Amino acid sequence: MANGQNAAAAAANIFKVPELKAKILFTLLCLALYRLGSHITTPGVNVVALQALAGQFQGTIFGIYDLFVGGGLQRATVFALGIMPYISASILFQLLAAVMPAIEKLQKEGEEGRRKLTQWTRYTTVVLCIGQSYTYALFLEAQPGAVLDPGLDFRLLTVLMLTTGGVFVMWLGEQITERGVGNGMSLLIFFSILQGFPGAVLNTFELYQAGGISLIRLAALAATLVAIMAAVVALTMAQRKIPVQIPRKVVGRGRIREGQRSFIPLRINSAGVMPIIFAQSIIIIPGTLAAFMGNPGPGSSGARRFIYEMSQALQVGTTWYYLLYVVLIVYFTYFYTSIIFNPTDLAENLKRQGGFIPGVKPGAKTADYIDHVLTRITLPGAVYLALIAVLPYLIFSIFDLQTFFFGGTSLLIVVGVALDTMQQLQQHLLLRQYEGFMKKGRVKYRGRQRYM
Repeated sequence: MANGQNAAAAAANIFKVPELKAKILFTLLCLALYRLGSHITTPGVNVVALQALAGQFQGTIFGIYDLFVGGGLQRATVFALGIMPYISASILFQLLAAVMPAIEKLQKEGEEGRRKLTQWTRYTTVVLCIGQSYTYALFLEAQPGAVLDPGLDFRLLTVLMLTTGGVFVMWLGEQITERGVGNGMSLLIFFSILQGFPGAVLNTFELYQAGGISLIRLAALAATLVAIMAAVVALTMAQRKIPVQIPRKVVGRGRIREGQRSFIPLRINSAGVMPIIFAQSIIIIPGTLAAFMGNPGPGSSGARRFIYEMSQALQVGTTWYYLLYVVLIVYFTYFYTSIIFNPTDLAENLKRQGGFIPGVKPGAKTADYIDHVLTRITLPGAVYLALIAVLPYLIFSIFDLQTFFFGGTSLLIVVGVALDTMQQLQQHLLLRQYEGFMKKGRVKYRGRQRYM
């Protein structure tokens, strides 16, 4: 009861800070514009005929893409591309930094380097929008009755509309990040995923009313979902703290800077949701190719039949699907962690500050120690991530459900974005010395309260 009252008080405090109130209202306005544009259909598309073919998205790359854009692909809206071209461009430069010294150098040049990388990311986003929108126009023309007047005019119009929509969504995300609350790109994906929640709950309730699921099984399903949600929160927040000692130092005219004790937080899941996205993108390639090629006939070629049989072997629910899915997630967890986390740079920065890890020599030994710890904690994080990705499919079979709202990818994104946004709200509240959401942010220091 007390926790509920504290949460209500913290929520009320949000609107007592004028700056924070303005940020929240601006964020909500941008999200409302995004959801409005997600229901405006691209000219020349027969939405009724397109939605009749919506089942073809399942098990293909379009199904994953459609999840992140809130069903925009199935409705052929002007925001059908969503924020994904910008996310893809950002990931591309992040991967290129590991193999191209010029990009890595820009990342280390501070504000000026980040500004150049941002510009390059924007230009790449426009190129990706043009390519993806043209491909999507060809896909629409290939669907019977989906396009009213196919041809070059329709393709050019679709490219213009979807590219403009993609650039506008990118601008919305940047505005939320700069003038609103939270990371704008993440919040756009967050609300795209959540838009399917009311419909999923309604479908489950209708299934219960029709006798398709008993009350006991429904309660067991709800309890399972709560447990999985708690596990995802624990995985997202879990970290290994490496102690760091910064020695006492004389600075300026005889002034002494006292020694400090701190720590390096290494997350158990440093890669976030990216390993699941990469694994899904790889494992559904046969299904995507098979969807375009169709079922092989008696006289079909060997390659076409091979792709079809592979897509059948890797369908959701098969043993090969689960095994390959888990192996790919574990592999990409290590791969992506090695790209985004550089122990050598961390050790050098620590050495320049005069800090050290107790019992470990500065420099190369520190880098080796951090890399050793990171390698050890990444394995349980990868296994945990694979379990969360696979559990939804197991629940579908246990409770005999054909579909439900959440999956491993969507669950990790929703929880991660919610926690990040809540922490930013917490920082704003504590900065103004209001009661926040989490009591652990407050510590006692020299007889008075000090906010960290």
